[in-house]
Amino acid sequence: MKLMIAFASGLLFGLGLLYSGMADPAVVQGFLDPFGDWNPSLLWVMVGALFISFIGVFIARRRDKTLTGDPLNFPKNSKINKDLILGGLIFGVGWGLVGICPAPALVLLGRGMWEGIVFVIAMLVGMRLVTFFKK
Repeated sequence: MKLMIAFASGLLFGLGLLYSGMADPAVVQGFLDPFGDWNPSLLWVMVGALFISFIGVFIARRRDKTLTGDPLNFPKNSKINKDLILGGLIFGVGWGLVGICPAPALVLLGRGMWEGIVFVIAMLVGMRLVTFFKK
């Protein structure tokens, strides 16, 4: 059951990324360039995603278990620290430079596009470097 829910969720998410244009680096870069040829379409994708997420969190916070019976564990730490800020800045610069973030990169990888392959390899190396340097 858990695998079916994970598969259905991933499929729905991937289809949403493709349908909305978020898997297209040119569309993302157009959104991230407000002083050039700005493309506001992803703003509506993000607003829609936030709206659905708020509803999901609202419902989940009133439950003690997931649909599959696992306990729901919400983060307790809500502090903003330098690692969070630095990580956000690095993520934002990378997203702005190439127009790809992790989820769309997986869509590109699944489509066999070289940009997705290179991005995912670099992302995994970067994640490994962070765990190495934080020890």
